[in-house]
Amino acid sequence: MRKTVKDYIRTIADFPHEGIMFRDVTTLFADARGFRMAIDQLLHPYAGEAIDKVVGLEARGFILGGAIAHQLSVGFVPIRKKGKLPGAVISQAYTLEYGEAVMEVHDDALMPGEKVLIVDDLLATGGTCEAGIKLCERLGAEIIGCAFVIDLPELGGRKLLEKLGMNVHALCEFEGA
Repeated sequence: MRKTVKDYIRTIADFPHEGIMFRDVTTLFADARGFRMAIDQLLHPYAGEAIDKVVGLEARGFILGGAIAHQLSVGFVPIRKKGKLPGAVISQAYTLEYGEAVMEVHDDALMPGEKVLIVDDLLATGGTCEAGIKLCERLGAEIIGCAFVIDLPELGGRKLLEKLGMNVHALCEFEGA
């Protein structure tokens, strides 16, 4: 039987809290065939699109985004949690389940009109990606899509991003949180 990307993802019960089913993509990253499959499939919908930069959301989005940027021979831009980037940054707050967090990007990381693909491992509520979208748009970039390995549809992230006019691509879905 031929494996899919979903087959490479390990589920760990009750991590980081009781009742959470953690979807662990490190097992996908550790397998050369699975990792290659994920990168190829994340890129597939954007074949032929002009992409100037790949934007990765902290932290597993860096692994995927770096590989995709390399494959496309374009630059990579990290969007990080507050206080992690040196130099001048712009910030965007977003809501978490219990409170608020802040994402940042260098204020010169993207130029007006650049076409970007935003990448992360997991789409849950969409808050982190929404913050990334707002940061990219504040710098004048045009977002051609948001690509994820996993979508947790019950948490509503896809609907949120689509309401923002985003093209959302995910390789697989898991039920629950």
